[in-house]
Amino acid sequence: MNKTTPIGNEYLERYPEWRKSLPGTDLVWLAKMREDAFQRFAESGFPTPKTEAWKYTNLNPLAKNVFAPKTGFSETISADDLPLEAQDGLSAHHLVFINGKYAPPGPAATPLPEGVRLLSLGDALKTIPDLMAELLTENAKPEAPDLRNINTALMTEGAVLLVEPGVQLEKPVHFFFLATEEAGDAAMHLRNLVVLGKGSTATVLESYLGTGQAGYWTNVVTEIAVHDDARLHHYKFQNEAAAAYHIAATTAKIGERAVYDNFIMSLGGSLSRNDIFALLDGSGIDCRLNGVNLARNRQHMDTTSVIDHKKPGSSSSETYKNVVDDHAKTVFQGKVIVRPDSQKTSAHQLNRNLLLSDDASANAKPELRIHADDVKCSHGATIGELDEQALFYFCSRGISENIARSLLTESFLAELVDAVEIPAIREKMRQAITAWLAQAGPIGGRP
Repeated sequence: MNKTTPIGNEYLERYPEWRKSLPGTDLVWLAKMREDAFQRFAESGFPTPKTEAWKYTNLNPLAKNVFAPKTGFSETISADDLPLEAQDGLSAHHLVFINGKYAPPGPAATPLPEGVRLLSLGDALKTIPDLMAELLTENAKPEAPDLRNINTALMTEGAVLLVEPGVQLEKPVHFFFLATEEAGDAAMHLRNLVVLGKGSTATVLESYLGTGQAGYWTNVVTEIAVHDDARLHHYKFQNEAAAAYHIAATTAKIGERAVYDNFIMSLGGSLSRNDIFALLDGSGIDCRLNGVNLARNRQHMDTTSVIDHKKPGSSSSETYKNVVDDHAKTVFQGKVIVRPDSQKTSAHQLNRNLLLSDDASANAKPELRIHADDVKCSHGATIGELDEQALFYFCSRGISENIARSLLTESFLAELVDAVEIPAIREKMRQAITAWLAQAGPIGGRP
């Protein structure tokens, strides 16, 4: 088996047609960037399990289909008409996309404070093309085979948040992407961009919700720059439709004394993968990566992270927890790199997996690459089941076994969810866990 799966002729034949409907067709620099990226994708194709970073995730079901990018959906909806699942009592600055198409805000939209720009990718390419040329090319050439090249070649929309130095953005910013039944057989190549100037603060929530039954492909790249002394809380909630594919790559470049806090919850899609690349490009940085995967039926969920300590005196911590039921499968691959000059680094990594079924499985591959001596680093992974003694304790006090299992599962996840700093977002995560457990019926096949 090759390390990549060659793309079919349909991609090669239809790309000239597809690119005509993409935003920014009049921008020479963007046309070249797209063309170069497509050529790299044509040469590399889709990664296969022979590629080390994709060892546990087989993209063949995605590769054998050709999901065409679509920009002309008939459905129009105002951001004021968000479905109830998206609102959750969250007072925020919303940027809404329906089936990959931007839905302009209605009159109820909250005005943005001075020093903040929030706009769609399409509008940004029209109004600030020179700045976008500088920002979008930053991570346009991934070193390893992945799907960022096809994202660059075919990106149709996305969210852009630019915060000027010193601005404290109090309300969260919500990037909301809804896929309805009309998104069936479509590919939505989304490109998000978040830039925090020196000393600024912001909270960003990415939400991906699918309401239809048809299959589609969400391929999203989120590029983040957190400049010196800035602070970004970055949350993501993924609940795509059951037949959907969700492939995401987040790249974060973090400056001196900055804070980057990332939390991802995934419970949707047939196959999902979150890649997180964090470059700690300074001293005094605090980088926190945490996440929860809830997988059932035959879902496949993959979290792959790389934290690169480039300078001395910074800290990183990451904890990912997976709850796996039925025949589902989860993957955690975490790599921490400590470069030779990065003395006084503190880096801690943990992956814990809770299997609720004999047929569920979890793969864990924690990794440290340490090239400095004066560091404090640790990593670990556990795979286990619910505590039988705790179950017996609950049942002996009149609590049904299924309720006891739900309570213990919620307790397993509480450490991470309770650390979410925004109350409305924290409650959204808690409710999602409760709903997921309620929908499961008897956990682990127990009556």
